[in-house]
Amino acid sequence: MIKIPKNGLYSIFLFFLLVCLSIIFIFCRRYFNKKRSLKLKIDSLQEQINLLSDENTRVLKTQTSLQEKISRYSRLKNIIGTLNQSLDIEFLSRSILEEVANLIAEGKGAVLLYGINEQTHNPVLVKSKKEDPHSVIRAKEGDIFDFWVLRHTSPLLVEDIKKDFRFDPEKLRAQDLRPVSSLISAPLVSQHRLLGILRLDSAQPGTYSQDDLRLLSAVADLAAVALENAQIYAKTKDLAIHDALTGLYTKGYFLERLKEEAKRVTRSHSGFSLFMLDVDYFKKYNDKFGHSAGDIVLKQLAAILTDELKDFYPLICRFGGEEFCILLVGVKKGQAKKIAEQLCVRISHAKVVLRREETFFNVSIGVAGMFEDAVSEDELIFKADKALLLAKEQGRNRVACA
Repeated sequence: MIKIPKNGLYSIFLFFLLVCLSIIFIFCRRYFNKKRSLKLKIDSLQEQINLLSDENTRVLKTQTSLQEKISRYSRLKNIIGTLNQSLDIEFLSRSILEEVANLIAEGKGAVLLYGINEQTHNPVLVKSKKEDPHSVIRAKEGDIFDFWVLRHTSPLLVEDIKKDFRFDPEKLRAQDLRPVSSLISAPLVSQHRLLGILRLDSAQPGTYSQDDLRLLSAVADLAAVALENAQIYAKTKDLAIHDALTGLYTKGYFLERLKEEAKRVTRSHSGFSLFMLDVDYFKKYNDKFGHSAGDIVLKQLAAILTDELKDFYPLICRFGGEEFCILLVGVKKGQAKKIAEQLCVRISHAKVVLRREETFFNVSIGVAGMFEDAVSEDELIFKADKALLLAKEQGRNRVACA
């Protein structure tokens, strides 16, 4: 049996202890290295999860925004259908406001539709739809923002009026404005012609976005085409019932209205009076001064008739050549005769300049009363025409009754 000295046993123990400690150190080191590696991987994975979560949130927001945009822009098709329903300007104006209010405003702020004054070329308020139905828009003409759109003929977005460098704060304070902090506005342009302005404004800043402005511009383009078609239709219709030279009603339209009025007064047992009026010696003006001179006389006569009889709400037409017809509703024959006599005097005192020469002209007037001289519109015209011939036979420049 081998006998090991005590100091040798101690050395062997120390050796084994060092080996064990080394092994434990190596395992601990591996453990902590692995733990740190796992932590790094966990942190990396958490970072990726956070990035994916943010990306997912952005995608969801983008998807929601796209869905809203798709929904909004798909409604443009419905707007086209609405605007194509009628050529009536009043209907179109009301429909445009309703569609914009539902599509963009969504109960926030006011929607305003401006037209363009043909004389001043300034924007004039045509129709409005307000968030608060009890509020009143006192300013009937455009403000500094509308004139900006008018001048640049381009859309306008103001997120906060107080921070927008394009507009002078002093001018804003000088104007009697409603409480407005943000707005979007788009011109109504068709065939390079400015027809008006479509605007939304709010008392709160940041109410509208660039996408809102793009959508408003799209609606404005559709509205401009519809309004231009309606205006062309209205002008065409107006030309069909108005005489091109005098601006008075045409014979065809007058006879239709006379027929309607005759039916109405027959039911109500009321009456009206009819004037047949003719320019005395009209041919001499054409012979002496040319045919354009005769046109000047007829236009001046039309202006006098319209002005002198405006309080009676007359229906005046150019019946043919130099002959005119005037219908006075609710005026009996006796009063009509006095009105005709005053009219005759007024016309005889009106100067007209023909080829730089001042001259005068006269008229003869025949008066007939419904139910007093006739029971039908045809008979009334016949009686008034007969009275006109009598006035001419009696010397012209006078009034004769049937």
